[in-house]
Amino acid sequence: MKNFIFIACLLFANTLQAQSVLGKWKSIDDETGEAKSHIEIFEKNGKIYGKITKLLLKPSDTICKKCPGKKKDQLLEGMEIIYDLKKKGDEYKGGKILDPESGKEYKCKISLQDDSHLKVRGFIGFALIGRTQIWERL
Repeated sequence: MKNFIFIACLLFANTLQAQSVLGKWKSIDDETGEAKSHIEIFEKNGKIYGKITKLLLKPSDTICKKCPGKKKDQLLEGMEIIYDLKKKGDEYKGGKILDPESGKEYKCKISLQDDSHLKVRGFIGFALIGRTQIWERL
């Protein structure tokens, strides 16, 4: 009986982890459908952040020439591009996302589409005006 309870607890813990936005994701370009990078989504000080862990279409030593402030001329790999998101219902929002291609920051919200797909929306002003990408869990 103890073994059964232990196994049931492990399965339940795995289910909870699978239903989380936390983890590693493969970003998919919404225009080309190509996989662009691996992004790690993590929690820090009660907020959600995301950083590039691997570039798939560019050399690993690519720098962000158009990024603002301290991020200008920094390596893309290791760079936080999602920051300050807070959980509100089934979504995480209230933070920003950086587009390293343009160097522009946008308001951001993310939510699980299902256990293996993350909906990432960057927008200006209203959430209706923006772009959505669907990332795949690694």
